[in-house]
Amino acid sequence: MNTASTAASLPSARASDSVPLATVQPETRQRTARWNWTWKQVWFQLHWLIGITAGTVLVIIGLSGATLAFKDEILDLLNPGVRHVTVENKAVLTPAQLSRIAEREHGQKVASITMYAQAGAVPRLFFAPKEGQRRGESIYIHPYTGATQPALQGAEFFEWTESLHRWLLLPREPGRKVAGALALCLLGLALSGLYLRWPRRPLDWRTWLTFDPALKGRSFLWNLHAVAGTWCLLVYLALTITGIYWSYDVVRDNIDAWAGKPPREAPAQAKKGPPKVKKPAEAVDVSVAWDAFQHKAGAWTLATVRMPVRAGDAVQVTWLAADAPHERARNTMALKADDGSITKDERYGQQALGSRLVSIIYPLHMGTYFGLPGRIIMLLASLGLPLFAITGWMLYLGRRKAKRAVQAQRAMLGAAAPACAGAGLPTLVAYASQSGQAERLALESARALQQAGVPVDVRSLDQLTPAQLRQYERALIVASTFGEGEAPDGTRRFARLLQTGKDTLASLEFGLLALGDRHYSQFCGFGHALNTQLLGLGATSLFPLIEVDKHDPAALALWSQALAQCSGSPIDAIVVQETASYATWRLTRRVLLNPGSQGGQLYEIALAGPAGASWEAGALAEIVIPGGDEQAHAPRSYSLASLPGDGEIQLLVRQQRHDGLENGGYGIASGWLTHYAPVGSELSLRLQANPAFAPALDDVPCIYLGNGSGLAGLRSHLRARKEAGLARNWLIFGERQQAADSICATELEGWQNEGHLARLDRVFSRDGTAQKYVQDCLRANATELHAWLADGAIVYVCGSLQGMAAGVDAVLLELLGQDGLDALMAEGRYRRDVY
Repeated sequence: MNTASTAASLPSARASDSVPLATVQPETRQRTARWNWTWKQVWFQLHWLIGITAGTVLVIIGLSGATLAFKDEILDLLNPGVRHVTVENKAVLTPAQLSRIAEREHGQKVASITMYAQAGAVPRLFFAPKEGQRRGESIYIHPYTGATQPALQGAEFFEWTESLHRWLLLPREPGRKVAGALALCLLGLALSGLYLRWPRRPLDWRTWLTFDPALKGRSFLWNLHAVAGTWCLLVYLALTITGIYWSYDVVRDNIDAWAGKPPREAPAQAKKGPPKVKKPAEAVDVSVAWDAFQHKAGAWTLATVRMPVRAGDAVQVTWLAADAPHERARNTMALKADDGSITKDERYGQQALGSRLVSIIYPLHMGTYFGLPGRIIMLLASLGLPLFAITGWMLYLGRRKAKRAVQAQRAMLGAAAPACAGAGLPTLVAYASQSGQAERLALESARALQQAGVPVDVRSLDQLTPAQLRQYERALIVASTFGEGEAPDGTRRFARLLQTGKDTLASLEFGLLALGDRHYSQFCGFGHALNTQLLGLGATSLFPLIEVDKHDPAALALWSQALAQCSGSPIDAIVVQETASYATWRLTRRVLLNPGSQGGQLYEIALAGPAGASWEAGALAEIVIPGGDEQAHAPRSYSLASLPGDGEIQLLVRQQRHDGLENGGYGIASGWLTHYAPVGSELSLRLQANPAFAPALDDVPCIYLGNGSGLAGLRSHLRARKEAGLARNWLIFGERQQAADSICATELEGWQNEGHLARLDRVFSRDGTAQKYVQDCLRANATELHAWLADGAIVYVCGSLQGMAAGVDAVLLELLGQDGLDALMAEGRYRRDVY
């Protein structure tokens, strides 16, 4: 973009737009406005709030779950020879034999025995629970000798870990409800995260699952958080839904009833009084029943034999067939102990569908339903919870740090506010800023007044109405002019209300500093118009309007003197704080992008400069070409078309031609860059932040509108969004002819194919019989535009002011109405970089 004064649009809504320092009422208004959120913003707030609270506790659930994923393998590794012994060339002991040995050695009645078909696997015996116990003790017993195996080392740790995972070490009943609540929070995080990153092309798998390890900083964290979350989404849905089943009786009972399972028996209540002395039950020989079971069951891998409590009771056997689909696909058989006759034989495959579905809840939760791969996936997903907590906290803290940085200059003002208490009504220091320069001068002025003991309120005019000016007795205003005498984008609503308003401002005294550029015919046009309107409404001027051409120190000195007169105290000179100094850059490449075009030639210019130079998308390069007269030395601003990661500055420069003989018929700066300067030539360049055209690197949709060399500013934004993994982007770009003016076509089409551009519309005004422009394409897609805006989209415009940008502005006014367009600008969602 070639202009002596580059304009950019309304800054994004931020704390620095309106933070009064001596009154409470404006602060209340701003706090209320913060709650005017879109649905996406509401879900975002809920997502991070749950993430930094419940998500932190979910780290415990995740780590304990990961620890339990391979519990058996870890225990076997720690206890070799305990649960697996050397296979001997003789028959293993039967459940009846093992039961008699255990009861004789331990003096306790055996309640059940779990046998394994695998050779060398050690049976496990459970004794009947003692008074007040839910479950009796268990031991492992040698399958060939009946000797009791050593206790498992590490078993107590895993019992503690399981209690932590299931109940958070709380009592069982409240603990499982808390765990259920955390499961619901994880479900909310998973679903809200899915909603927040939902792309416009949801069927493109690369948009969902591709992670770019080359990203750095916040972009790396966001991409890792979002992509890893997508990979784990289905796993977390399975974990949360199955976890809720065990957490809440109402859920479990209703699911069991639907599946046709009998109601669960309530735990027996302990009776008061001394425990009754029970007569020891006579041992029942289950040998015949065991033989009958083996004959009837077929191949099996695991069988649990429940011993009869009294003579005449059936022997209950629950077993897992060798071809069972999962570990809970259990069969049951009841046999008489005396003759082995079968009284019940229920096979898993014969169960009702609902009952079989309920049986997979545990295998799904553990991942065993899918074998070893499923267990590994569950392990990795469990370990992902700490990852999401860490990246989520880092993103959250990064946002807070950025907000504090934005508010830093305001905080410097606030620090002086108590010293001004009791000094009367505050002086309003207001600004109308397009690129941020007026805001910086207003803040510097306010700080100087405070140091002189004057209480101040610093406000942006886009946050005010003319009627609100009557709350103040004195106002000092710093006003930029945009384009040919226009108000800055964010101030247009205020200017319109002031022009049509009837409110008198007779009680207001004001002073005005107008910023402009004498290269424009309407120098300081908005400042003069604002001055005239305020006087017309009865306000009194404290001093004649002060014009500032760029950074004119003499004009700023007059402003400082005016502030001193207002405060009654000496004030240091107000100066423009330059964001960076000029450095030497070198022309390394010049490529014609549109040979044969009916319009002016458009070049990509590449510049190499100091190592470590950094900028963000939307920034500007202020260039001073070498040699020439004073006019040639005037800086020109260009939108950057590249990012620091590209290793160079890239510009898109339209070669300007004229009929005169001056400079050989070429524009001064564009002619030097595109024609006269040999590759290797040096120039002075300063990087300028452009906060009003700053990139949106959060997961919000963005609509990019541009034409010609305006693609430069949009390209840097799209590259930054690609690095951040943000694919909800819609580009509408206009040029003359497709055959000659399809600039950067390979890059744009590649982004579209990769899913980085959810939508790409290229409009060529000279192709076809009817001329169509960017604004026409926008109007034709009004329904889609409304849908994107309802989803919180930010609109970026970069290109020619009088043609494309004005047309887009008119279409938005037509489709949204004046109030809708004002609201879009007030929310910082209409950002322009036009010339």
